[in-house]
Amino acid sequence: MSDERRKYARIGTDQVISFAMLDSGDQLGVSRNVSAGGIRFEAVGCELDLGDRIRVTFNVGTHTVVAVGTVNWATELDPLTMDIGLEFNEIDPEALRLLEESGDVLTPA
Repeated sequence: MSDERRKYARIGTDQVISFAMLDSGDQLGVSRNVSAGGIRFEAVGCELDLGDRIRVTFNVGTHTVVAVGTVNWATELDPLTMDIGLEFNEIDPEALRLLEESGDVLTPA
């Protein structure tokens, strides 16, 4: 997908994040990019389906963000690893502001 078609600037990242189905315990993943609209991350040993709602916890600078989103896409990278695209449905307004400001000053990933 070209940058011109993106609604939000992507911020490249490789931080460890946690994620969970809304009614279960946390698992760890590695974020690949984040924007005001969502996050892309890789996870090992999990099964997520399109439309699943999950909670993610990650950092923007020194601010810890907890957001809820819907799985928009999930691609198997190998038999154990999935690449997941999550669209935010619920996110703290302050975190959203920080992401929007970061997207304005960083090069999209």
